[in-house]
Amino acid sequence: MANKNLTNAKRAKNDEFYTQFGDIQKEISAYLDCDVNVFRDKVVYCNCDDPFESNFFRYFVLNFNKLGLKQLITTSYKPSPVVNTQLALFGDDKTLTKSKGRTKVTANKFIINVAW
Repeated sequence: MANKNLTNAKRAKNDEFYTQFGDIQKEISAYLDCDVNVFRDKVVYCNCDDPFESNFFRYFVLNFNKLGLKQLITTSYKPSPVVNTQLALFGDDKTLTKSKGRTKVTANKFIINVAW
């Protein structure tokens, strides 16, 4: 069955397979079970194909305060198909709101220093 999925993805030119959000939660929980302050005052750097679609970025931004992060940095050198759109972090990720402006084709860098 897995080979069929990969073959279909190859035909559709959809070769992006992202780490699942639940898998990230489980892995980070294992670190926190050993030391609840393992991320406190740390800088997390995510080199993503697309930060807008990265479950790592999503996890760390949603848990910024809880983890006590000092800073969250994501970078990308690939143009995003969802750039200039607004994605919901807490709800329906399928709904995109198109904003006005040009599509960016340069490198992206997002830095979060302070939690909301």
